Amino acid sequence: MDHKHVFAGLQTICSDVISTLNGSSSNSSHADAAERLLGVMKQIQEHGRAVEPLITGFMTVYHHFDLDAQTPGNGYRTLVKVVHSCVIHITQKARYIASNCTGAFFRMDHNVAEMEAYCSALCQLRALLYLAQILLNDNPNGQLYSQEEGGLSERFVQEYISMHKACFYGRCLGFQFSPSLRPFLQTVVISMVSFGENYKKQQTGLGIAALSFFTSGKYVVDPELRGAEFERITQNLDMQFWKTFWNITETELLSGLTRITSSVVQVNVTLTVPAESLSLPLASDPSLSVAVKPPVAHWGPGPVNVRLISHVLRQGQDSAELLALSRPEGPQLSLSGGFNRQTAPLSPCLLIHFHGGGFVAQTSKSHENYLKSWSKDLNVPILSVDYSLAPEAPFPRALEECFYAYCWALKNCHLLGSTAEHVCLVGDSAGGNLCITVSMRAMSHGVRVPDGIVAAYPATLLTTDASPSRLLTLIDPLLPLSVLYKCIDAYAGLSCRSVQPAQQLDTLAALGQDTVKMLSKFAQGATNWIQTLLDPKAPPSSSSTASATTSSNGPSSFKPHSEEAPQEVKEYPENFEPLRSSCLVDIKTPCTPIMKNPFVSPLLAPDSLLKGLPPVHIVASALDALLDDSVMFAKKLRNMNQPVTLTVVEDLPHGFLSLLQLSKETQEAADICVKRIREVLKLEEPTADQKQSSIV
Repeated sequence: MDHKHVFAGLQTICSDVISTLNGSSSNSSHADAAERLLGVMKQIQEHGRAVEPLITGFMTVYHHFDLDAQTPGNGYRTLVKVVHSCVIHITQKARYIASNCTGAFFRMDHNVAEMEAYCSALCQLRALLYLAQILLNDNPNGQLYSQEEGGLSERFVQEYISMHKACFYGRCLGFQFSPSLRPFLQTVVISMVSFGENYKKQQTGLGIAALSFFTSGKYVVDPELRGAEFERITQNLDMQFWKTFWNITETELLSGLTRITSSVVQVNVTLTVPAESLSLPLASDPSLSVAVKPPVAHWGPGPVNVRLISHVLRQGQDSAELLALSRPEGPQLSLSGGFNRQTAPLSPCLLIHFHGGGFVAQTSKSHENYLKSWSKDLNVPILSVDYSLAPEAPFPRALEECFYAYCWALKNCHLLGSTAEHVCLVGDSAGGNLCITVSMRAMSHGVRVPDGIVAAYPATLLTTDASPSRLLTLIDPLLPLSVLYKCIDAYAGLSCRSVQPAQQLDTLAALGQDTVKMLSKFAQGATNWIQTLLDPKAPPSSSSTASATTSSNGPSSFKPHSEEAPQEVKEYPENFEPLRSSCLVDIKTPCTPIMKNPFVSPLLAPDSLLKGLPPVHIVASALDALLDDSVMFAKKLRNMNQPVTLTVVEDLPHGFLSLLQLSKETQEAADICVKRIREVLKLEEPTADQKQSSIV
């Protein structure tokens, strides 16, 4: 839809609502609400008039920042798309109000609250457009990142500290994403605020908080409370909170529920690869060999944990040599019944996977769902690496472990059910970063590089530089700026208190211990939840009361960010100021030369380290805060004449692979990744009959 028609429609419908309200005799009980609605509609009109020329300016130039004409996608386009989505939502709601506001059953207070929330969102998006305009004016042509010291990157942090964000987590939650994902996002946010409400209040039972959303009826019925609490949590809770929350899916209770809906595989075994030196053929001269040492960073040589997944049992996968490496985690092999078990021959292909999680959380278990599906669809064995996590294991431990696991897989592919004739590295987010840097390390060691890389929404620039897509961290419920900075800080080693051997870093064991305590409180939690829904005015439990006090005054364990108001950007036009938050962020901007290490931020790598990379296939999301990482890295490779493809999917958040079964859109995005893997492994597309038999 033409943006001029979008904004013209906004002005028209706002005028219609204003005329209708002025011409109606409001019920005295609704007079105040009607007056509020009049004021809101006038504010929306003012924002619309100011935003339209900004959008026009970006639409004039944003194609210059695309990879090519066939691949439209960059942060400027995304900002325009998000603003359009907000305006369209406002227009639709305003039409409903104009048609129904005089009716007897019209809920005036509810609709006023809706319009106030979206008016706040439009105001904050207007501020982001002004910031993006600064970025556009200051950066060289085609450059998406602001890398000047003290430039917009620093100013955006100061704005993030003070700007109101709660509206994006309350009534406006996920308006920019596919409608099929909004219930999921609401569940995540409600779960997170309930989890954070009880965090650190019961030191011996974090598992109790894992399902505390059963006590969170107030967050369902009160979006404003939910948004305010989510803003507080994302801005001030520590890294341990995020690690614990993101690892909830790995508890036996929740992972068991996931397994019910996932594809059935015959092999799903966890292995511990011993820390032994490996000898591999030199890629340039196979008659010579190169020694690969085990990972040693921070605490010396140590083993690497991996998971082998295969839809069918293949030769070598049930060998005594492989089973000797297995480690306990429930059933080690799921084998088909019967006495004459068939063993398939070695596959010519091998898929090696590095999971996402911001370098700080999750394991292969979190990603089992789509890996099992891929193993079935591709009919190839998959080796997923459980690298050590930050902040306990900062850079370069994860890179060392992934590279060592890659080399071990090449040398021992016969145990994995493969000849490794074709090898593909695949990873999402942090895992996408590791796919690229492992390949860089393979080149520098003279080891065979993989035949291709498939990276989903990879993080290629682990610095604090601002970009138009990173401005979205102000509104993104899955990747807020404060959380992104905590992950960068942890991986760079700035928050590393101590380093420990890998076997002491298993968060799943601690979560498992908490599961028993969590279940012991399940019935009580469910009862409280039902009571809250039935009687919203009922007094909250003691824990809820404590949380309400904490929320308003700030937890006693948090240090105030500053007693003085933070410096604010002055480049806003006269008579405009974004909404400010009463909850300041306790945010620390990471700053260390490690962030610019090419094996941390491959976007900053010199051409000499990237020349010779295998074909890189990037699948990014237009609404991801890391979109510009993908676009700029693809441009860098394209300018070097390195083989690269970029696919930008619409309407999906960061981490969409883990949402595989939630919507048709996430399934289609995952299918794009599978298609790219097929190209790397030289696998033919399945016929219609094969697809049907696979479903059956």
